[in-house]
Amino acid sequence: MSNATIAQRRTYKTVFPVLGAASFCHLLNDMIQSLFTAAYPIFKGGFDLGYAQLGFLTLTYQVTASVLQPLVGSYTDRNPKPYSLSFGMGVSLLGLLVLAYASNFVMLLCGSALLGMGSSIFHPESSRLARLASGGAHGLAQSIFQVGGNVGSAIGPLLVAFIILPNGQKSLAWFAGIALAGMVILAGLGNWYKAQGHAKPPARKAPVVHAHLNRAQVSRALTVLFCLMLSKWFYLASFTSYYVFYLMDRFTLPEAQSQIYLFVFLAAVAAGTLIGGPIGDRFGRKKVIWGSIAGTLPFALFLPYVGLTATIVLSVIIGFVISSAFSAIVVYAQELVPGRVGMISGLFFGLAFGMGGIAAALLGVLADWTSIYFVYQLCAFFPAIGFLAAFLPDIEREHA
Repeated sequence: MSNATIAQRRTYKTVFPVLGAASFCHLLNDMIQSLFTAAYPIFKGGFDLGYAQLGFLTLTYQVTASVLQPLVGSYTDRNPKPYSLSFGMGVSLLGLLVLAYASNFVMLLCGSALLGMGSSIFHPESSRLARLASGGAHGLAQSIFQVGGNVGSAIGPLLVAFIILPNGQKSLAWFAGIALAGMVILAGLGNWYKAQGHAKPPARKAPVVHAHLNRAQVSRALTVLFCLMLSKWFYLASFTSYYVFYLMDRFTLPEAQSQIYLFVFLAAVAAGTLIGGPIGDRFGRKKVIWGSIAGTLPFALFLPYVGLTATIVLSVIIGFVISSAFSAIVVYAQELVPGRVGMISGLFFGLAFGMGGIAAALLGVLADWTSIYFVYQLCAFFPAIGFLAAFLPDIEREHA
């Protein structure tokens, strides 16, 4: 039987309703998270915050998620908790309410920490659920799951521009009902998870390294993946946290229009995420990883030196190309360390959050010391780290 036939049969077994529901809940979860960062101009004006303080808000949110996600994933590898998905969404709901009624910077920090905790609980187990529903099409399933989060992140700036900006900080609380709906859907996914027998602890210890690689080779490959994640997320942090301010400062755009252009960028990120997984299934994940991150470099280098129209066009290309790597990176890492789906998912989602948070804090301090324009000149060189993908082993070839 040919590999194509096997892949086709596996695809037929993919549980698309479950993947669709998981992706939709990921959309709701990340939309709530993106309301936080997209509302930075409100917090900046209302609490008289500097770029460094905004960076530390992101750091609190993302490092909280970064530290907890691998721990949650490792625990649920041994003790699956299908209903933890609803609980995680509930923690995010609480964080949203704290942000809506925050009266000082400390309360903003508390709200950001709660959002980080919610994400740390939601992502590892929902990523495992997506893999269980994949029918063997792991890249496709991971892309479907992740694109929901990207779409949710893209919607956030639009909601801020058209709802929260006109109505103020407390209007963040209006979205608590969306989080509640997500909790209900996730409870249903927990029922499916349990009914399929996936909630039982594993009967025996799974292998901890790829069958064709020794521990040292796996460690080196994971180190390269970490460096590639650093490249990706440090550069993306300059957009997710500061793109609105960059457009306002460099082109004197109004805030609402800048939020719309942030949505355009994040929509390109969502499209790239959706494409990256299936391409990795078809042509190999290493090729996608290599082309995605390193392929961003020429566009990133041009971005700080062009006009508004070219900036928007280049940002769309950058968002699409660089985002296609993440699904491939996560699935590649899961195949390097089989049997540790929760730990690897938590580690890489946590790494994404942690690097994004550290980058936002450092870039915020740098922007205060220099300018937001200089930040974009410097960050343009980060995609060059993507050339390290050449040192990743060809594990797909070993499966052939």
